[in-house]
Amino acid sequence: MPTESTFLLAGLFLLLAAAGWALGRFSERDEEDDPPPPLNIDYLKGLNFLLNEQTDQALEHFLKMVRVDNKTIETHFALGNLFRRRGEVDRAIRIHQNIIARPDIAAEQRDQALFSLAKDYLKAGLLDRAENLFMRLAEGSRHQVDALEQLCGIYEQEHEWQKAIDASQQLETLSGNSLELEIAHYYCELAELAASENDYAAARQFVKKSQSGRPRTLRGALTRAEIARDSNDTRTALRLFHRVLNEHNYLITEALPKLVEIHEREGSIRELERALESMLNKNPEMRTDVAYTAIVNNIGGIGIIDECVEGYMLNEPTLGEFIDLQHMQNGGEDRAAALSKIRSALSKLAESTPRYQCKECGFSSRKLLWQCPSCKDWETQRPFGRVPFDSLLQRSPDSR
Repeated sequence: MPTESTFLLAGLFLLLAAAGWALGRFSERDEEDDPPPPLNIDYLKGLNFLLNEQTDQALEHFLKMVRVDNKTIETHFALGNLFRRRGEVDRAIRIHQNIIARPDIAAEQRDQALFSLAKDYLKAGLLDRAENLFMRLAEGSRHQVDALEQLCGIYEQEHEWQKAIDASQQLETLSGNSLELEIAHYYCELAELAASENDYAAARQFVKKSQSGRPRTLRGALTRAEIARDSNDTRTALRLFHRVLNEHNYLITEALPKLVEIHEREGSIRELERALESMLNKNPEMRTDVAYTAIVNNIGGIGIIDECVEGYMLNEPTLGEFIDLQHMQNGGEDRAAALSKIRSALSKLAESTPRYQCKECGFSSRKLLWQCPSCKDWETQRPFGRVPFDSLLQRSPDSR
């Protein structure tokens, strides 16, 4: 039995054939008494192959039609694109290559075929071939903007950040759309790559370019601090991490563990406590962020942070399903030991659960990803802000 997709494909060709017949009838008649052009019998033969699930035969038939009748070329573009969407990339490639091979097609049709073939290669994972065709089209075809957009995607996938910058800047000029955020992240990627190779001078220059003449990204501030830390510029690292902590609430989950590490190494934990106390007095709502960060990173032994964690646990309504927190609050048992056990359990739970989620598409991950792997947007991930208790609730006796 023919599948639903086969009927859709056959229906498309029937509509195209009918449209071609109608256009021919009303636009190609020179005189009122000219007879209408006949419906192309080759379409019907191709439909017969499709309806009988003879896809290979249909493909060969339509390829021969292209060589015979130039008026069917748009139909073949539709066929190739449908094959690509259905995952039959090899067939799509054959169709578009066949169109390009025709010596008599117009330059505009050739560019359209090249663009479709490049998308076929991209779908097949043949990035080098796709890149070559998109670069050719980006030099001055009517597909120039679309080709540059595709090139940016390829360069992101291949981590060719300088090429991505060049293509984005050209795309900004042609389209009039701002790509400042994307370009800033490309420079940050180059900075992190240079830092990983201990080229801190180049890393600093790339960060500077990421923020020069553009809105400052949250990533740029954090990257500058990490470069200072890795290059043993402790004083600058502390200053920048503290600035990140004060200015960018959601980056607490990234900045606070690094601050704790540096202050512990420098023996200046009390300085960190004073800074946190001042910050939390100005923004009490940040106590939850500090507590969540401490739990997921297993940070303890620092007075102000422990206070935030304790307050988080005592005010977390879900924990009341399992523990008599009010009893602990009144000192009915060894309160410190009990809270320590709860905190340890929460830290273990956090080890196996996502910590960040994309605010655009909902994709979640255990580490901060500057570009969402799902929707490909930049700087859209945010920390959950609370330990997920769903798995605990599923295990409770009342939920069985």
